[in-house]
Amino acid sequence: MQKKLNLPAIAGDIVAIGVFALLARIAHQSEDMPLSFAGWLSTLWPFALGVALGWGVAALTGRNGRRVRSGGLMVWLITVVCGLTIWGVKHGAVPHWSFMIVAGTMSALLMLGWRGVASAVEARR
Repeated sequence: MQKKLNLPAIAGDIVAIGVFALLARIAHQSEDMPLSFAGWLSTLWPFALGVALGWGVAALTGRNGRRVRSGGLMVWLITVVCGLTIWGVKHGAVPHWSFMIVAGTMSALLMLGWRGVASAVEARR
């Protein structure tokens, strides 16, 4: 069962992952990797691809990716797995466990956090 894609929710996830990538670049800037637009894009694209893949799977399985439990968790998990897998392929190594924990936690806070706030606002209406 296919559902229509929720473009505002997809945009929310892209913004969340964009903030995630920016915070990562700020935290890990160095002489070898200065904070730059190109560096931000390099950090962003694997996870943005994961967002697209996650929303594609949500649509194909008929899940509501905007809701945390019905599809948002799946979109987030696919985003993180895709982003970390691409990172590992790019760097020729499995990401360090601490990177996996931080990437998973921060992306969850940002991607699931906006869904929780939106749900709370809708419930108050």
